[in-house]
Amino acid sequence: MSYLHLLSGSDIRGEAVAVPGAEPTLTEETARRIGYAFAGWLAQKLGMPARGLAVAVGRDSRVSGPALAAAALQGIAAAGARALDCGLCTTPAMFMTTLPNGLGCQGAVMVTASHHPWTRNGLKFFTAQGGLGGGDVGALLARAEAAQAPPVSGEPAEPAPFLPAYAAMLKDLVRVRLNTARERPLEGLRVAVDAGNGAGGFYARMLEELGADTAGSRYLEPDGRFPNHIPNPENEGAMAAICEAVRQSGADLGVIFDTDCDRAAVVDAGGEAINRNRLIALTAAMLLAEHPGATVVTDSTTSAGLSRFIRARGGVHHRFKRGYRNVIDEAVRLNARGVDCPLAMETSGHCAMRNNYFLDDGMYLSTLLVAEAMRRKASGGRLSDLIAGLREPAEELELRLSITAPGFAQAGRRALERLAEAAASWPDCRRAPDDREGIRLLFGPEGGAESAWLMMRLSVHDPVLPVNVESDLPGWIPALLARLHEALDGCEGVDLAPLM
Repeated sequence: MSYLHLLSGSDIRGEAVAVPGAEPTLTEETARRIGYAFAGWLAQKLGMPARGLAVAVGRDSRVSGPALAAAALQGIAAAGARALDCGLCTTPAMFMTTLPNGLGCQGAVMVTASHHPWTRNGLKFFTAQGGLGGGDVGALLARAEAAQAPPVSGEPAEPAPFLPAYAAMLKDLVRVRLNTARERPLEGLRVAVDAGNGAGGFYARMLEELGADTAGSRYLEPDGRFPNHIPNPENEGAMAAICEAVRQSGADLGVIFDTDCDRAAVVDAGGEAINRNRLIALTAAMLLAEHPGATVVTDSTTSAGLSRFIRARGGVHHRFKRGYRNVIDEAVRLNARGVDCPLAMETSGHCAMRNNYFLDDGMYLSTLLVAEAMRRKASGGRLSDLIAGLREPAEELELRLSITAPGFAQAGRRALERLAEAAASWPDCRRAPDDREGIRLLFGPEGGAESAWLMMRLSVHDPVLPVNVESDLPGWIPALLARLHEALDGCEGVDLAPLM
């Protein structure tokens, strides 16, 4: 099987643990070849011999992580590069190893599969310019597959634990945000941390060193089988766990991370989740106070209420395609055109800020919010005061229509065309002006504000048509799904059962 089957967007992912009926697709031999290829790719890109390179490798807490990281390090060393073993680490920290104030490496590899099941694993790649895109990773996989197997021998990897240095950066950020040099600037603040047994348990200890009370924290110890809940800020069980922790401990704030800590969500003092649109609104409100009139880039499925919230604070809401790399790249492009765009954020919890290299870093975001919570508590307020004006939808729904026809992309495009043709005859419907992915339809009185919206798009990698529907008024969603069913009825190769 071709190595290219491991490509997932801009990452490499595959089954890394043998399970009944399936053999691993991401093996130690594969990781060794990929490490070897990455060192060679870097040398070619930088126009320097591999022996002049330093490449760092870190991993999350998955059970397959140590073996895969060791194999990647062997490949890097076999190519002649200096191989640095960062051990347990986070994805954002691994990017930081490529910076002069980090380890000054020419490249870095993070062994992680984010929130995916514990049996899976993967690799992410960084240079000082940021994460590699899907095209470069695809070329890297082709290079790894075509090359001769690298020798196992080579210089041993050098231990280079980096989490202490990364934690020191976050501590400095708290003091900068609170404009203080105090050793314990978070005294009086209670924060419950849920690391989901991933790589982020050190965050609670870091907050304690800054003076915070983290007694309500849970699941801080790394456990690569994730026995308590899926480490994913979008998962209902995970969010229920951190909400309960906040309520039981009387915390001022709860923070939850995914396995490799590039995503996060928070919980307010009342135990209410702040994720998805609410988290984007909270972050945007904080940044718009510092950057009046700025543009906020989000993915395409964000709510109408979020758009109104951003506009009410003088900002510009710029929706773009789903996928955290798409959102980040669009923000970078806008800034290059002279648009003041300090924030790119997905509803999944991926958040990248201009002041932090446009790196999707859940701990950087959480640290900003912890500092803001401290500042507001000192003046008698709460962090959630920032989103007091956010209007939540009365109803929202996300579903997926499977495409069973061969050549799913063509069948999906036909379905989108059918929806566009039908919508053109609906008097209470119009195409959204920021319709940048699939079809986004607004529903409401002609010439008036929309009361509901529906979006259907074609997945890039999977044979599905994701559908998102939201309404400010109760009872609209069944009627909109009925219209969608009618528009797509008879569309060959599309399973309409979820609409019924």
